[in-house]
Amino acid sequence: MSETIAALATPPGRGAIAIVRVSGPGVRAIAARIVPSIALQPRYAHYTPIVDERGETIDRGVVIFAEGPHSYSGEDMLELQIHGSPIVAREVLRALLVFGARLAEPGEFTRRAFMHGKMDLHAAAAVADLIDAETRAAARAALANLGGGLAREVNALRARVQSIVEDCSGAIDFPDEVPDPERGRVVRELDVILEVLQRLQRDGEVGRLVREGITVAIVGPPNAGKSSLLNALVGEDRAIVSEIAGTTRDTIEESIAIDGVRVRLVDTAGIRDHADRLEAAGIERSQRALAAARVALLVLDGSAPLSTEGRALLARTSANARVVFFNKADLGKSGAREAAIPEAISGSVYEPGTIRALRTALARVGWGGEAPDLERPHLASVREFAAVNAALRALDTARATLQAGEPVDLIVGDLQEAYAALGHVTGDVAAEEVLGGVFNRFCIGK
Repeated sequence: MSETIAALATPPGRGAIAIVRVSGPGVRAIAARIVPSIALQPRYAHYTPIVDERGETIDRGVVIFAEGPHSYSGEDMLELQIHGSPIVAREVLRALLVFGARLAEPGEFTRRAFMHGKMDLHAAAAVADLIDAETRAAARAALANLGGGLAREVNALRARVQSIVEDCSGAIDFPDEVPDPERGRVVRELDVILEVLQRLQRDGEVGRLVREGITVAIVGPPNAGKSSLLNALVGEDRAIVSEIAGTTRDTIEESIAIDGVRVRLVDTAGIRDHADRLEAAGIERSQRALAAARVALLVLDGSAPLSTEGRALLARTSANARVVFFNKADLGKSGAREAAIPEAISGSVYEPGTIRALRTALARVGWGGEAPDLERPHLASVREFAAVNAALRALDTARATLQAGEPVDLIVGDLQEAYAALGHVTGDVAAEEVLGGVFNRFCIGK
């Protein structure tokens, strides 16, 4: 990290301002050339001309200097806030490169913050999650992780595991002087650690739903009211509604939020046996959408006897996570009575109470219905889930060894494996390819 890096930190294109960042050991020398008319003061906003290698003014802007280690990256940083012209931003960045900086790689500023101990690996990944957040709930979840709470909790667990290892190692190395740790106490300590790790797994699954959302495929026979339901859930006329069967020929996607979870609704073509070639292509897409969705929202005409297509879809989706909705209850309920599905919802897409009931049912089927706790840090990546799973397996093995009455010293290897696995959550144990995978998600200027 001996090189000084520079990058545009704001999106390319015209805007009110553009921000260019510089970080590294050469910041002061570069500043002396690009803003020669000022003497840098840490955490002070200087309004000054910004010049190129010929001394010609590129722009006038605000320059802020942060002295390492009291900066985002942990090293000297310079931030130049200039007018949001693509030409001006390009010329400022070009001048910085001439003065000795190099163009930063994706996520390199945050990677340096991690390397300088400004944040753990989990918190660093949360920066990318915050930038990518598409809902307020996802942003809140990322902020919870950004605070480093998970690292503190995991490090506390590692300390407890290490304490057991030290007790066992003392008895192994000095058997005449140090007695074996009391078996029951070790089992109780392992139970506490296992319980916390299992909670982290559960919270992580909820956090994943908040970040990624779920997909709901709205399926049913033609003219059941699927497009009307999509419009009602979204709150606007997004899909064309017609009494003509086969009007919807392609899938239509819209997103809503339920309890902070992003729900992607996919309105599909009505599924029936007899269709022309164009409609058949839409039905094929409907079937693919149904196969890929986490939840099937099956819409049937509850005012009429069940059709052949309706019966077939009830059978086909019986093994799916699904919500069954009998629409057009204002016109009759013969279909709903005939099907006699206890958990089904009967109502009309034009009744607000029906829409509220469907949103509640989607939450219940999609993620258990509980509003996610967005203030608690949680696991956020496959790597972290894999690390916690590995720790759980090792600790379960250690506990089973003790329960079987085996010597206490046999659990040391499993405890060391769990200790190392948990280190992958915080980045205390991280291979270069893991670091690359985390920081390559970032944009250039972050």
